[in-house]
Amino acid sequence: MRAGGWTVAAGLMAVLGSAGHAQDAVGHGTDGMVTVPDGAGIVYRPGPPNLPKGTQISQVSGDPTRSGPFVLRIRFPANTVIAPHTHSQAETLTILTGSIHHAHGRTIDRPAGQQLRAGGFVFLPRDMPHALWTTDEPVELQVNGTGPFGLNYVNPADDPSRASD
Repeated sequence: MRAGGWTVAAGLMAVLGSAGHAQDAVGHGTDGMVTVPDGAGIVYRPGPPNLPKGTQISQVSGDPTRSGPFVLRIRFPANTVIAPHTHSQAETLTILTGSIHHAHGRTIDRPAGQQLRAGGFVFLPRDMPHALWTTDEPVELQVNGTGPFGLNYVNPADDPSRASD
């Protein structure tokens, strides 16, 4: 994992580990099974500093900072941009509510972006550069992947956690 990815993983661990996660609020069996009867059992916390302000995140299952599968739920507010980035492992995105635009590439190409609505799905192989943005409505999405998982901005200056540097 590149250095930036470790920073992201550490940020996720700090935010999710210290704040608790949905596994505490839903059926979590001793055999590793997790049951979420409905969305009311999902507990959201403020997202890590490397994601845009207003992001909320919930660790539904697993731990993205450790080896093995994980499931996150993420909410992005309206008019949010997640600058071009890659991930250290493959990921899937499933849109639960709202909509978000997605485009592949090392720069944001809004005309080439595709709007994804509730039920929409994207599979991204590891290290595939892409960007996401919302317009006039927020989005809630689910991220499934295998850890250790990291996010690396194509342009490090786009990392919101560097804004105070």
